[in-house]
Amino acid sequence: MASHTEEQETQAAGPASPHLDERERDQADAHSTPRALVVHEIIRQEGETALERPALALLWSALAAGLSMGFSFLTEAVLETRMSPSGTDGHVSLVSAAGYCVGFVIVVLGRQQLFTESTLTVILPVLTRRDMRTLFAALRLWAIVLCANLAGTWLFAGMLVLPTPFTARLAPALETLARSSLESGFATTTLKAVLAGWLIALMVWLLPNARSAAVLIIALVTYVVSICELSHVIAGSAEAAFMVLRGDASFANYLGRFLAPTLLGNVIGGVALVGLLNHASIAAEMNRRGGS
Repeated sequence: MASHTEEQETQAAGPASPHLDERERDQADAHSTPRALVVHEIIRQEGETALERPALALLWSALAAGLSMGFSFLTEAVLETRMSPSGTDGHVSLVSAAGYCVGFVIVVLGRQQLFTESTLTVILPVLTRRDMRTLFAALRLWAIVLCANLAGTWLFAGMLVLPTPFTARLAPALETLARSSLESGFATTTLKAVLAGWLIALMVWLLPNARSAAVLIIALVTYVVSICELSHVIAGSAEAAFMVLRGDASFANYLGRFLAPTLLGNVIGGVALVGLLNHASIAAEMNRRGGS
């Protein structure tokens, strides 16, 4: 009987740590990295929670996220103006690119609803359940969040075109940064948006393991998006809307040269390249456990 009890304790401790007591094993578990299946489940549960939220709650949270993302545009312009009062040379500098991270940090840590995050979190319940009810719930969420995010960016852009000394001082940098959102062709913008959607969805996948390094992960990934001048449908919307509200671009340009290719690319990058691939990597393990 004693040997049997000892064997059970050894199995509970795990083959690699029979020498640890229960408290020490708990400490070791707390510092271990969750497996891919655990990360998938954490993100899936976040998606399930989002799908259950009332439409009005999603609307206000997404509107707040759109407004918050405007601070990426504003902070980039402020840093660029402080570095070069005469304006930018048409490309984001390595220093001002750090300003792009600000909106994402606010949105992610503030738990506000951002469309490009939802392309991953909400697709996992769809891939797991595989029923029409979950698919329609995901489409409903995406529609509400996207529209409210975009509305928030237009409101923020509207504040930046008001004739005040503050906006007048930033106008050259704001205009130069904003022009880049509309200068590429459809195919180029789509490609840049695929890469941006890929990176933002990967950021969401990394965050469950980030713990206290969450801000660093968010800043690092979004900094890469900025210095590579990739296209993000919400962050870029504040810039493109600024051009339209100033009269430097038409609403048709906003829709055709920015929104359509950027939205398409972000969805492909988030859903196809991250959601589907990462789900596929653990699907066999899920099926095996489900059948056991």
